Amino acid sequence: MSKQTNEEQIRVVRQWVEDVVVELNLCPFAKRELIADRVRFVVTDATSEDELLETLAFELEFLGSTPSIETTLVIHPHVLGDFSLYNQFLDNADRLLVALKLEGVFQVASFHPDYQFADTKADDAENYTNRSPYPVLHLLREESLERVIASTPDIDQIPKRNIETMNRLGTESLRSMLRRIDSSCCLRRTP
Repeated sequence: MSKQTNEEQIRVVRQWVEDVVVELNLCPFAKRELIADRVRFVVTDATSEDELLETLAFELEFLGSTPSIETTLVIHPHVLGDFSLYNQFLDNADRLLVALKLEGVFQVASFHPDYQFADTKADDAENYTNRSPYPVLHLLREESLERVIASTPDIDQIPKRNIETMNRLGTESLRSMLRRIDSSCCLRRTP
């Protein structure tokens, strides 16, 4: 398979959001923002953690100055492909929020092709709640999260429902779904 362009990588991640996150209702708030075109998808060519931190700083500033965008997904296919390094990097992302005085304003959610929760096996289906086609850092507005949390009954049941959904579908089905998303998006070309 040839190397994907940034546009193809965005198509793949957007399709993952539509087919997995929204369709399986993993995040009941995602559909509204996606339909309203308030989700920004960005691919960075960063090849080091420092470059990725620079991209995050830029995207946090952009998000802070652009109220018409609710959230940003920073796709970083060239750095932190190893999940253990990616997981360690999340502390750096949190430190960046503190350094920029944005702690409590934004938070960073994490998605990775090899995502694995503590106390799970690598092939456990529940890991697919946070498995994405590429490493992704999701920048979220804290104020928006607080509003959604306050207005959503049984919000604390979402993780449990997500795990049940993933276990019902099973690892093979989920793995196949991600492969299908990746291959179908690569076959389509923008005219």
